[in-house]
Amino acid sequence: MYVLVAAFLIFGSCRSIGSALPSGLCASISHTSSVYRTMGFALTVLYLVTAYLGPATIFGPLADFHVEVILAALVLLVSLPSLAGSFIWKTPQSLALAGLAFATFLSLLVTGWAGGAVQVFLDFIPNAFAYFLVCLHCNTKKKLQILIVVMLCVCLFVIAHGYDDLRHQSSWSGSAQQVPTETTYLLPMTNDSGAWFYRIRGLDFISDPNDLAQVIVCVIPLVLIFWRPKRMLMNVALLILPVAALLFGAYLTHSRGSLLAITAMILIAARRRIGTLPSLLLAIGLFVGMSATNYTGGREISAGSGADRMDLWSEGLQLMKSHPIFGVGYNRMFDNTSNGLTAHNSVVVCVVELGLFGLYFWSMFLFPTVRDALALASPGKVSEAEPIEAEKAPFPSAMRKSTAIDKAEVNRLGRLVVLSLTGFLVAGWFLSRAFTMTFFLLGGVGEAVFQMALQRGMIAPRMPLARVLRLSGGLTIALVMLVYVVLRVGNLWR
Repeated sequence: MYVLVAAFLIFGSCRSIGSALPSGLCASISHTSSVYRTMGFALTVLYLVTAYLGPATIFGPLADFHVEVILAALVLLVSLPSLAGSFIWKTPQSLALAGLAFATFLSLLVTGWAGGAVQVFLDFIPNAFAYFLVCLHCNTKKKLQILIVVMLCVCLFVIAHGYDDLRHQSSWSGSAQQVPTETTYLLPMTNDSGAWFYRIRGLDFISDPNDLAQVIVCVIPLVLIFWRPKRMLMNVALLILPVAALLFGAYLTHSRGSLLAITAMILIAARRRIGTLPSLLLAIGLFVGMSATNYTGGREISAGSGADRMDLWSEGLQLMKSHPIFGVGYNRMFDNTSNGLTAHNSVVVCVVELGLFGLYFWSMFLFPTVRDALALASPGKVSEAEPIEAEKAPFPSAMRKSTAIDKAEVNRLGRLVVLSLTGFLVAGWFLSRAFTMTFFLLGGVGEAVFQMALQRGMIAPRMPLARVLRLSGGLTIALVMLVYVVLRVGNLWR
């Protein structure tokens, strides 16, 4: 750790004295910096793939040597040169993640379990790390496209293995309850009628079918980055077929949250082209049609079927009242509910486990992320690009070359990020996934696009931190009140 800090300080010093160095030495350092950026991006991709698929899947027997820890150290080391002068120091999300990390630590420290406080802090950091890595190393459209291809391949890899296991599940001996869930991509469970059925899932970070479904839902809009007008064959190969495979994978997860998320994304995407009422009718029609195809595996979506979940939300709000500031502890809601279950709502889980203190920082990450994405998607807030001025850097030849990107492209990328965030938040309303890596990765993608537009003078600067702090407080209260109102309305239908 001391070596990493020293390297960071040395690089920062070089930036201040770089103008006094000989041109030959500047060129050499410029080449070295370019190599570090390339390595940083490659290691970032490997880090994310390892997180989603699991060390054992990527490294095999080497996973026993905690290769993921070594990989994290390497990506941190090569990221140090990119940290100095990076825009991540100017984003409220960076402060929010620092506050969230502190909140996870305090949530157990106040209970007197210092050892557990350190452990949950270390558990949270790898997820938050995704935001910084994406902001640092995915700073061009081409790199974002590569990142999206990688996430698409992750989803397709799991879908293919899950479908293969589903085709061969009849060869397993015994009943569905005896399926080796530790080594297969299937999770057996019963539906409302008591019949057994299978749901595909991953093996590590996305070992729950709902987690896999949420990732799939978030990737579907991002794949549209490859859309090219009047390129039918290319669109079929790079867009239509992959999206169809993702939708099929979402179906195999039988996630009710993903069905609602896909419906919400269709509603928002179609509203811009055909209007509010027609898009609403289209979304309802698709929802009914998908439900009729046994999308949920025989489980109903209704107020009655969600009664148990709403009871957990209600119990969560009671826990918040008894632990309002720092919560009951990160990942400890299971230990404090009457039936040992979590709330299946990201907002409720966040406020119960980290208290209002943690929910405030979670809102501080959410608010500017959504605000910046909406600004990117708005034609009125994005102007045509201005010529990029040379940076006042000690190594001018090391400036990052940017690809051409116009107003229409920025608006399109902004809309895709908005749709992806919509899918995540709608699915997250029914899942306990407040601190998942996917959330922070999407935040990084949105801010990377925002920074590209900002560098070209196409969009107004980010909202001042003081205003973000105030509005995040309002959002914190609004989210708690929203849960309360939903509970009150839901109780009227029971």
